[in-house]
Amino acid sequence: MNTPVIPIGKAGETILQSRPNLYAPIHKALRLMMCETLVEVGQLDLDDRQARDSTLAAVRALLDACRAHVGHENDHIHPAIEAVTVGGSQRVANDHVEHLDAIAMLSDELEALAETPDPLAAHAFYLHLSTFVAENFVHMRVEETAHNALLWRGYDDQGLHAIHDRLLASIPPQEMMASVHWMLRAASAAERSAMLLDMQQGMPREAFAQVLRMIRPHLETAESDRLAWTLALDALQRRQAA
Repeated sequence: MNTPVIPIGKAGETILQSRPNLYAPIHKALRLMMCETLVEVGQLDLDDRQARDSTLAAVRALLDACRAHVGHENDHIHPAIEAVTVGGSQRVANDHVEHLDAIAMLSDELEALAETPDPLAAHAFYLHLSTFVAENFVHMRVEETAHNALLWRGYDDQGLHAIHDRLLASIPPQEMMASVHWMLRAASAAERSAMLLDMQQGMPREAFAQVLRMIRPHLETAESDRLAWTLALDALQRRQAA
């Protein structure tokens, strides 16, 4: 492969340009989910039962998403890396063990807080969650640099797409819809349009309409109008080409 390599940061970390990035969309989604949830926990009003239940549900959803994400990477990405670079995924695999332990600890603290909404316990939980988020931010950077370098060195684009497709096929529909929600919200306008154009081609009409209904409330008017124009133009061009 003749893709240019741009060294950044720590030794051994690289970013290669114009290659399929298996990590970027879901990592953007997780970063957004982590940031919004952490802020919500920091603003938690323990005296408002409805708001408290909503915040705790958001944390449960985040922990479930992180737990599932670790499993998907362990099952699909790490074996692909090990197949071309033995030991290449070991550092991140060790991180994953620690992350699962942290998720279990946070889950226990969360349920204790739900049972006894104590202000000191709530602040301690906020601090523990903030540490978990910070560690995950560093962890995801390693994956998007060092791990991507190994994947790009070991696989052509077709091989990377095959890994991605196998991973997607393993995700249950409900989890997939939740992931799509956060990925579309976290994406740039260009990335969001590209993702939705792919979905428009590959999904039943009603399922795609559901995705649009899910994402539109989170878009500014100009963004929504631009997206509608892009999707309509693509549909028109496809009808004319048929």
